[in-house]
Amino acid sequence: MSQAIVTLADWIGRTETREETASALLAERIAALLDHERAPQAGAAWPVAWVWALFPPALRAGEIGPDGHRRRGGFLPPVPLPRRMWAGSTVEVRRPIRVGERLTRRSEILDVADKTGRSGPLVFVTVEHRITGDEGADLSDRHTIVYREITPTPTPTPEPAPEDADAAVDPGFAPLWRRHLSAGPVLLFQYSAVTFNTHRIHYDEPYCRQIEGYPGLVVHGPLIATGLADLVEANQPGRFVQAFTFRALAPVFAPADVTFLGRADGDRFSVAAVSGGRVVMRMDGLTAAR
Repeated sequence: MSQAIVTLADWIGRTETREETASALLAERIAALLDHERAPQAGAAWPVAWVWALFPPALRAGEIGPDGHRRRGGFLPPVPLPRRMWAGSTVEVRRPIRVGERLTRRSEILDVADKTGRSGPLVFVTVEHRITGDEGADLSDRHTIVYREITPTPTPTPEPAPEDADAAVDPGFAPLWRRHLSAGPVLLFQYSAVTFNTHRIHYDEPYCRQIEGYPGLVVHGPLIATGLADLVEANQPGRFVQAFTFRALAPVFAPADVTFLGRADGDRFSVAAVSGGRVVMRMDGLTAAR
């Protein structure tokens, strides 16, 4: 493994630049899948976690790897471990994107690191995306991808009653905000489509079970993160999420019910997603006035 990492380290510092428009049509599609009554209109702030629907790659058939992602060895390093997972992101918003704004994203590989976990070798790739816009948008997303061996993943325990979710976060946690999401195959397909996420673990159940060893379709980590950010923005009217960190703690398999819980303490907030009796993701950060 160490010899492979010496080679993979050559990818540190590699960059890629892409352009995109935060279109009203894309905003309408995301709003619909999240069950919003209305989408943000032209000139309105683009909800912060919707940034993951922007800048999807255009992939030709020969550019796609066996897992549905772009073949490794282009912008991302050719990590020799088969399972790829989203570990989390740290996002800083200096000025929010506006619906209809023309954007540029410059991505850079910041680090490639190998570690050993309980399931064996791991490789963490850290990518920083810096997004600027022609109307002043300015934000960054420091994104971590983890690669690992394929090992069987046990079926999670049944979903608890909603009132049990509070205790799963923390025995003393008293949420002010609450929302539920039913994550089934149709919602996963919608999110894969709107983000152009071609990873087969989200829509190809035979591949998911037989090749990657999961007990069912994997709910997208960014979809759960979007639900957490959506909870904050819905309960902080007139403000935008300025800086936050997501940490994915456990996978969720469809069909599943996810409970989002959160509270604010001044300008700081803390929210968590609970499914199957355990916390599967946390988000902590700050808000700021528009």
